[in-house]
Amino acid sequence: QVQLVESGGGLVQPGGSLRLSCAASGSIFRINVMGWYRQTPGKQRELVASITSGGSTNYTDSVKGRFTISRDNAKNTVYLEMNSLKPEDTAVYYCNADVFTSALLLWKRRSYNYWGRGTQVNVSS
Repeated sequence: QVQLVESGGGLVQPGGSLRLSCAASGSIFRINVMGWYRQTPGKQRELVASITSGGSTNYTDSVKGRFTISRDNAKNTVYLEMNSLKPEDTAVYYCNADVFTSALLLWKRRSYNYWGRGTQVNVSS
């Protein structure tokens, strides 16, 4: 089993910054893609940003230029630096990871997908 634990959420004023962290632990051989998603009540969970093990990144249009995703492969940790926050960024932010749990499964390209429990981000004055 693999566990993802997010931290760093909270209340911030518009224009402010927050840094989210997500640490993965457990039966990890290698992590492929890691990402951050967010969800507000009544809406579908949406991808915010993702990063491959090689460092290639992808962002949803609404956060480009404001958010930066990064990862530390040695620590199995992904970060989301959020700047110039807007009220519409308010959501529960979830960490996601695509994990190979053994060398054999990596060879077979058979990964498992895991979610964290989420961390609340509130942007309000």
